[in-house]
Amino acid sequence: MSVRGAIEAEHRRIAGQIVDLRKSFAGIVDAAELTSTDDEHDPEGATIAYERAQVSALLRQAEEDLAALDLALDRVENGTAQTCESCGGSIDLERLLALPTTRLCIRCAS
Repeated sequence: MSVRGAIEAEHRRIAGQIVDLRKSFAGIVDAAELTSTDDEHDPEGATIAYERAQVSALLRQAEEDLAALDLALDRVENGTAQTCESCGGSIDLERLLALPTTRLCIRCAS
């Protein structure tokens, strides 16, 4: 698999995850509007506010990951994907395939 292929595959996965998280968030909001529970003192466990905050945080992280993948594709396009942003050395292909958004060689990342 190429670096571009790895990035594009991860991009598709994260984009799908974002769609699912947005649906989950909308479902939580819709469910909260239909119930009249005491969210703060719910004896059944996690509160609606907690679930909403958790999905919101996951959504924000997925959107950040997608932006990082877009930047990684830009680096592939301009030929700098395998160049460490810290030392200017080479980033191993295996590292890029495993971590498509990495911008550092293994030495600089350590």
